[in-house]
Amino acid sequence: MNHIQTSQAATEALSDRERSVAEHFAAGLTYRQIGEALFIAPSTVRTHLATIYGKLGVRNKIELASYVAQMVAGRTATEAVAPVRVVEPAWPVLALFPIESLNPEERWHRFADGLSSDICVDLARFADIPVIAFHTMRLLGNRPEAFEDHVQAVGAAYAITGQLRADDRRVRLTIQLSDTRTGMTLWSERYERTMEDVLTLQDSLCESVINVLAGCFGTLAALGRKASRRKAPGSLQSYDYYLLGVEQHNRFNREGNAAAIQLLSRSLELDPGRARAWTELAYAYSVQACNGYAKDLDAALQDWRRAVDEALRLDPTDPAGYTCLGDLRACLGDLTGAAEAHARAFEFGKNHADTLAVLAGGKALVVGDPVEAIPLIERALALNPLGPPWYYGMLGRVLFVTGRYRECLPAFEKSSQESPSTLMFQAMAHACLGEAQKAADAALRLRSEIPSFTVERFIAGYPVTNPPAQRALREGARLAMLD
Repeated sequence: MNHIQTSQAATEALSDRERSVAEHFAAGLTYRQIGEALFIAPSTVRTHLATIYGKLGVRNKIELASYVAQMVAGRTATEAVAPVRVVEPAWPVLALFPIESLNPEERWHRFADGLSSDICVDLARFADIPVIAFHTMRLLGNRPEAFEDHVQAVGAAYAITGQLRADDRRVRLTIQLSDTRTGMTLWSERYERTMEDVLTLQDSLCESVINVLAGCFGTLAALGRKASRRKAPGSLQSYDYYLLGVEQHNRFNREGNAAAIQLLSRSLELDPGRARAWTELAYAYSVQACNGYAKDLDAALQDWRRAVDEALRLDPTDPAGYTCLGDLRACLGDLTGAAEAHARAFEFGKNHADTLAVLAGGKALVVGDPVEAIPLIERALALNPLGPPWYYGMLGRVLFVTGRYRECLPAFEKSSQESPSTLMFQAMAHACLGEAQKAADAALRLRSEIPSFTVERFIAGYPVTNPPAQRALREGARLAMLD
C-alpha cells in the first residue's frame, strides 16, 4: 500500500477546492450542504471526495477527519492515519473494482463509474470495515486478468466486482463479493431496473447493493462474525470483539445484553477510536435501561450518554449515533432535542435500512406521528428484505401503536422471542383483541422470565414519550393486567 504523504506534501497535492471539500466533509456536512456552501452540485462533491481519498490514501471519513485535524494542526498525516503492515490486519479491507459497462456508449461508462463511486463512498460509511478509496481503484482499472495483482497491491481481503448492461427499456447490474484469499464467491446478485431518470436509477441500484452488503446483519458483517467465531480467544482483536458484541446485542435478552457490553467494551479498550463500537455500546446501555436489566437506571443512562457522546465526537455524521442520541434526549425530557437528533439521523441515513427501521420505532414511541412510521419500516424491509428479527419488532410496535393489533402479532412472531418487550407487546395485543388466555400466557412468561421488567420501566427507559404511544401502552398494560 502506498505510504501516506506528509501534511505539507498532501496539502500541495490537493487543489484549493479539494481542501475545502475535505474540511467541510470532515466537519460533518452532507453532500448537499457542502454543495450549497461551495456553489457546486452534490454529485460534484462525490467526485471530489473520491479524488481526495485517493490522493490522501485514506479509506473512510473517520480517517479523513483525523487527517484534516492533523493537517490543520500542522502535524504530519503519518501520525494520524499511516497504515502499519502486520501479518494479520486488525480488520479486513474491502476493494470495489470499477463496475464494467458492457455497452459501448460513453454515457453508460460514465454511469457505471458514478455508480461505482457511490457504492464505494456509502460502503465506507456503513460497512464498518475499511474500504479502499475509489480513486485508487479507478486508477488500477477493472481488467479481470489484473485483479490478482491489484488485490495484492491494495491488501484487500474482499473484492466487489460487477458488470452493467443496458438497453432502451432496462438496466441490468450483476455484482458479486469474493474472498480474495480463496477466490470463492461469497455473495452475488442480479438487479434489474426499468429505464428512468439516470440519477434516480443510480441511487436505486446503489441503495439495493448497500443494504444487502452493509448493516448489522449485512453480508459483510455475517462473514466477519463467522471468521471471528473460528478464532482462538487469545487471538481476537478489536474488530472481532466488535462483531461478536453486535451479534450478542441483537439477541435482546439479559445474557446477550451483558455479553454485548463486555465484548464492546473490550473492543474499545483495544481501539478507542472505533466510532461504531461506541454507538453499539450506547445502544446496549439503552436496552439495559428500558428492559429492566440495570439495577440502577440513572447509572445506565449515564453510561448511555458517555458512549453516544464519544460515538458522535468520532463520527459526527453517523445516523445510528443520532437515533441513539434522540432516544437519550427523550429519556432526559428534551423532546425538541430528540426530534432534532432523529431528523439528523434521517438526513445522514435516509437510504440505510437499519437507520429507517430504528427511526420507525422512534416515530411510533418517542416523538412524531406514529402513522408516519409505517412507510419508514416498510421501506427498511424493502431495502433489506432479509432484515434481522429486530426489524419485525419495530414493525410490530408501529402496528400496535396505530391500533392494528391483529397485524402486529405476526410481526412479533418474527421478532426476538427472548426480548421482554416482545412478550409485553404480545400480551397487550392479545388483550386488546379480547384473547384473554393468550394474553395471560404471555404475561405469565414475562413475569417468570424477567421479574424486574415493568411496563412503566419500559416507558421510562425506551423512552415512550409520544402521548399516543403512552396511552396505547398503558391501556394495553391495564387490559393484560401488566400494570
